[in-house]
Amino acid sequence: MPRYKILLEYDGSAFHGWQAQRGHDSAQEALARACFAYAQEEIVPYGAGRTDSGVHALGQVAHLDFSREKDPREMKEALNFHLKPQPIVLLEASLAPPDFHARHSAKARAYLYRIWNRAEALTFQKGLFWHVRQPLNIAAMREAAGVFLGTHDFTTFRAAHCQAASPTKTLDALEIARQGEEIRIGAKARSFLHHQIRSLVGALKYVGEGRWTAEEARAALEARDRARCPPMAPARGLYLERVFYGEEETA
Repeated sequence: MPRYKILLEYDGSAFHGWQAQRGHDSAQEALARACFAYAQEEIVPYGAGRTDSGVHALGQVAHLDFSREKDPREMKEALNFHLKPQPIVLLEASLAPPDFHARHSAKARAYLYRIWNRAEALTFQKGLFWHVRQPLNIAAMREAAGVFLGTHDFTTFRAAHCQAASPTKTLDALEIARQGEEIRIGAKARSFLHHQIRSLVGALKYVGEGRWTAEEARAALEARDRARCPPMAPARGLYLERVFYGEEETA
């Protein structure tokens, strides 16, 4: 049974997350429907990251198993046709080794969080950014970001219903850059806890507003207490940016 690796982009505001859920449309279900329309086969797409409701993807990777070999370019074009008019598109498609798994073969994942930092209301940025009206101190946020790098027990910054076996994760990167009114926060790790990135961004916003210092962020981390976590950032500013498989390209 041939396996295909695909690279996807989607607007998460149109979906109730990646994972199929009864009564809600999801990116996984949209792709499965397109596969059936194309090949008349019940295909279960497996994604590299189970993005939550409202979370976007710039570089979601998935794999598909068809009963017969397909031309990757033809398959990509056909699936994109059947995905219209939903805001989800295949950017790349290729034949994958039989033991490739979009989730389990991944070596790391990179997420991007986008903040639009100005007092005025949003126009075309609405739904794609977290609108923060209070001016944010980027230098202070960068100092606090350093607190979270490395291996820690992130209990304070995980969802109460997170199903991960351990709260310990290794955060390889947490970088903050500003260009005009946009603040971009990039995070990279092998894997993340449920709501970890949105919780960390909420903490960084607290620091940027002057409500916390870097040492107070460290104290919250070391407390290992979810009650110490500030309000987490909304889903609309979060993007699955890239999945790494020990190769230069993502798909």
